[in-house]
Amino acid sequence: MSIRYTIKQAFKQLIRNRAMSLASIFSIMAMLLILGVSFVTVVNISVIMEKAKEGYDTIMIHLEDTTPDWQKENIMSTLRSMDEVKEVSYLTREEALEQWKKDWGDMGYLLDTLSRNPLPNSVVIKLLDLEGADKVVARASNFDSIQKIQYYRDTIETLMRITNFIQMTAFVIMGFLIVICVVVVSNTIKLTVFARVEEINIMKYIGATNWFIRGPFLAEGMLIGLIAASASAGTISLVYNKIIELLQIEISRMFQLTLVPADFLTYNLFWIFISLGISIGACGSIISMRRFLDT
Repeated sequence: MSIRYTIKQAFKQLIRNRAMSLASIFSIMAMLLILGVSFVTVVNISVIMEKAKEGYDTIMIHLEDTTPDWQKENIMSTLRSMDEVKEVSYLTREEALEQWKKDWGDMGYLLDTLSRNPLPNSVVIKLLDLEGADKVVARASNFDSIQKIQYYRDTIETLMRITNFIQMTAFVIMGFLIVICVVVVSNTIKLTVFARVEEINIMKYIGATNWFIRGPFLAEGMLIGLIAASASAGTISLVYNKIIELLQIEISRMFQLTLVPADFLTYNLFWIFISLGISIGACGSIISMRRFLDT
């Protein structure tokens, strides 16, 4: 009976104060949409940076065309014995060209027009940790018959600093928006409380418990948060799915990057938003009732 009364009263209050309720819903929606865009951006940037980091844990040693087989074996065995090295392999120019074609995707056929293969034979070194890169590069530089050592540690460190800055900024914005959402819901519920202050006092005089009185207001705040969160999550999901449909192929072709799959991201985003919306609504309701009930 108590649960039925709480839910029934929550819907009544929501309809009775529909103007303020709608204002709260749209306000929370707007803030959650911004929060959602920040979340989607941060997740994709993090995935892209991790993928880039995986690519940069590799050192490519390009060999001269005249490098004899014994020298290749010497280079590989020496580097393979280093503690900082995870794996050493040999990449022929033909294999490198095939990989290049694969990376170009649908445009790979353009490479068939080359009169000769411009790529060198290479020794590919996989590192255990980026910190050991300098030592490996220094050791590799002592070998003869090396055309070039390809490694971009400075680039990846710069990218990681940018990523950390973006993540921290996004988390600050998210926290700020959540606080604003709680204040908005709190003010909405407070208007309902003021309108029913005499009824609340009478209920207290006849022995109603604080939680029995607080229940409908708590449920109302949670309903407002739930509606706003569902609408926001649905909007973000539709927009993100459309972006994936329109841009994923082009992004993969141009940058060899893959965005977070739409199904995975929208599923997690939906439950995060639902949890946030209900929590925001509940917190706003509890804060608005502090003046009238002991919490």
